Amino acid sequence: MKVSLHLISSFIKSSSLKISGLVSNSTVLLIALFFSFGFTQAQTGQISGSVITNEGNAGQGVLVKLVEINKTAVTNSAGNYEFKKVPFGKYTLEVTMSGYESSLETAELTEQIPTISVDIKVNSSIENLDDVVIRTGGNRFAKKESFDVAKMPLKNIENSQVYIVVSKELMKEQVVTDYNSAFKNVPGAGIAEVRNQGRTTSMSRGFPTPQVVRNGVGSFTYTTIDPSNLERIEVIKGPSATLFGSTLSSFGGLFNRVTKKPFDTFKGEVSYSAASWDLNRLTFDVNTPINQDKTALLRINTALHSERSFQDAGFNRNFSIAPSFSYKINDRLDLLIDIEFSMYKATSPTRLAPFVVANTQSSIEALDIPYKLSFANNTINYTSQQYNVFTQLKYKMSDEWTSQTILSRTRSSSDGYVVALQMRSPTTLRQQVTYQESPFYGTDIQQNFIGVFNIGKLKNRVVAGLDFYSLRATRNDAIVNMPAMDYKKPGAAYDNFNIQKVEPMFANATFTNFVSNDEDTYSAYVSDVLNVTEKLLVMGGVRIDKYENHGTYYPSKDSIAGNYNQTAVSPKFGVVYQLVKDKVAAFGNYMNGFSNVSGSDFNGNTFKPNQANQWEGGFKFDLPKISATLSYYDIAVTNITRDDPDHINYSIQDGTQVSKGFEAELIANPISGLNIVAGYTYNDSKYEKSNASVQGLRPSTAGSPRTANLWASYRIVTGRAQGLGIGFGGIYGSEYYQTNTTTFKFTIPAYTVLDASLFYDQPKYRIGLKVDNLTNEKYWSYRLAAQNPTRVTANVTFKF
Repeated sequence: MKVSLHLISSFIKSSSLKISGLVSNSTVLLIALFFSFGFTQAQTGQISGSVITNEGNAGQGVLVKLVEINKTAVTNSAGNYEFKKVPFGKYTLEVTMSGYESSLETAELTEQIPTISVDIKVNSSIENLDDVVIRTGGNRFAKKESFDVAKMPLKNIENSQVYIVVSKELMKEQVVTDYNSAFKNVPGAGIAEVRNQGRTTSMSRGFPTPQVVRNGVGSFTYTTIDPSNLERIEVIKGPSATLFGSTLSSFGGLFNRVTKKPFDTFKGEVSYSAASWDLNRLTFDVNTPINQDKTALLRINTALHSERSFQDAGFNRNFSIAPSFSYKINDRLDLLIDIEFSMYKATSPTRLAPFVVANTQSSIEALDIPYKLSFANNTINYTSQQYNVFTQLKYKMSDEWTSQTILSRTRSSSDGYVVALQMRSPTTLRQQVTYQESPFYGTDIQQNFIGVFNIGKLKNRVVAGLDFYSLRATRNDAIVNMPAMDYKKPGAAYDNFNIQKVEPMFANATFTNFVSNDEDTYSAYVSDVLNVTEKLLVMGGVRIDKYENHGTYYPSKDSIAGNYNQTAVSPKFGVVYQLVKDKVAAFGNYMNGFSNVSGSDFNGNTFKPNQANQWEGGFKFDLPKISATLSYYDIAVTNITRDDPDHINYSIQDGTQVSKGFEAELIANPISGLNIVAGYTYNDSKYEKSNASVQGLRPSTAGSPRTANLWASYRIVTGRAQGLGIGFGGIYGSEYYQTNTTTFKFTIPAYTVLDASLFYDQPKYRIGLKVDNLTNEKYWSYRLAAQNPTRVTANVTFKF
């Protein structure tokens, strides 16, 4: 109903004459303006909703248009859009994506329905949204939505747990050619610790965290991981045993690598990278439907990679292939088979053990070891092989319930020679060579029931599951030692280290053949997220683990040692209050993790599992231009074993360790074309009750107390130079320890490593140039391995 200002004013003025002039003309005018404003407000409403792909993913950075009034909005990282103050009437909402048919929905605002929610489904995969985000200049790296983190559909803003996502778009822009480089974008990850077989461990909240999770389940990959098949990396913070178990999660969290999946359009790319130290890398990514109705889909990723070390010796060569097949059996049942296979040949990474001098302090810098000497030889190398088979059946039991059945099988092996460096005096070191044959076999069988339903007006999202995880490994190895040499002037001893000299030494070496791992875990868990109101959510969950360690088996003695069983319970609670619906939330959580411990005390009492209890609180922001998380956590680890002061060679279980700190993550798009990813962490870890040698000290395994990361890029989004961009960023880590005891400390210096890139991204091709370590910083990992100096990488990618 339209009411004119003139009629309202006349009506009030005539009424005012009857109340003895108590209301002045000026007051009447103010009242008239108030009524007029109120009626005007009543004529507008709000249209909001989300854009969802046909795979069920959030359509981030998509342009949504109200056709009739030519008003536009860009979806945020959760795929949400919003139009405010829209006049009443009928509207057409249009989602336009370059190269695809537009998606249209209609909406009507009336006095009776002034607010409406419209979800729009786009007939395309998340893969095809990249061009849209580039064209609109949206928040390209804010792709936070995940199914694996909570094992159910739950938005980041609704989740009381903190997690980080490193997207493939960010990795492409940074010309990432190795898995560890992607972790430059993870707050607190530090410099990766690369172990003998190429497997890596990074830091999370002061705890070393291995790479053993793939697509949300166990994938015990004991070798190098190639990044060619990565859709994204999910870094789940805090002890996460409730949903993932103790064998997959450290007390600081876990790293979940999510692989690329098939989608229903033909698309692909061929990419070639060349870099310093003879790096050559060729990758293929091809996706296609394989039947007319697009119920059967196939995607294949493959990579050929070779490079040498910047040092005098060292190399790696890798071949990997990753086919992924999905089949929609019927309207309710979907099958996914996802496979990775790789073969790798390399020299082992550097591992140095410093010489301990009591009551002293030293550092890797003070040793002054020649930075470009490897003390290795290319003839002394190893080969590894790994495969991962992931099979998933999803069955829609009803509108409310879905069944998810997963089988994951892994095998990874390393055969050949690995080298460790041992200092024998303040000026000498020797090479220690291990010949090994060590296959690892892993199986994870998981059954989840996922429900979304209401009890009265309360919305419940539930996951209940059963999980069986098995790990078995054998070892057959022997060790020989080379003579010590002056590491500053090694002379002829340096040249004598080769396979011809080393191999005969194993003829008289003692080999040990044994089953190093033989363990099974049986688990049951349940988690429920309850919407108390639209803004208030509470979550609770619990897991029961029965762990069976079958011990170490020695075939030569036909004996087993160290077998034991343990049962542990892991609860989890959380609360989220959305201060601004879908945009700003305050959260808090209590999470638990545990680690099984073998052995017993002097009285024969079997040790209990270590327990880690985390309390955390903070804020999450999911705005159109900013996605951010701020949090403070406090983790207390109990039941740590320490030396028994009353009984030599025995332990007691009353030790404690704390790890607390602050984390911040920012993903921003302040102006069109400018994208920023940044993070900062502060971690305070110490032993509160432990052996006298480390009492009150920071664990040497806790990494840098302070770290920071930044990546900022600007891309031109309009005009003839559209797609041209530049990026700059880096990482920082404060000084940390390789050894930290009351009698000897060995430090690793602080580091600041700066990178830059230049790129030109077009629908049919992409050209990129990346310079890593612009200032040629010298820095080292926890294992005292020298890291790469300045490196230049060029990349060209053709898209089809």
